[in-house]
Amino acid sequence: MVTYASFIDVDDRTVQNAQELASIWGEIKTELESHDAELLESYAILGGHDFLVIFDAPDREGAFKSALTLHRHGLDCETVPLVDTDDFAHLVDEI
Repeated sequence: MVTYASFIDVDDRTVQNAQELASIWGEIKTELESHDAELLESYAILGGHDFLVIFDAPDREGAFKSALTLHRHGLDCETVPLVDTDDFAHLVDEI
């Protein structure tokens, strides 16, 4: 499994109220599981984005399907792969 992070921006026109937004995370988790992905963490954040979602996906195709699932729920996101810092250190050692 590969770990991914999605930085999410919410368009006020898409999500009508905070309660509606809070209620979709269960649906998203279920839909990610249908793509063999797993929602690991989700956070409301301050700054340039509204939310951060961290998930595992089996491959790039699963990551694309997961990102499209977020889009389908009206969430604009930028999804990037993550590398654990210990794994990164091993990569650096190999260079």
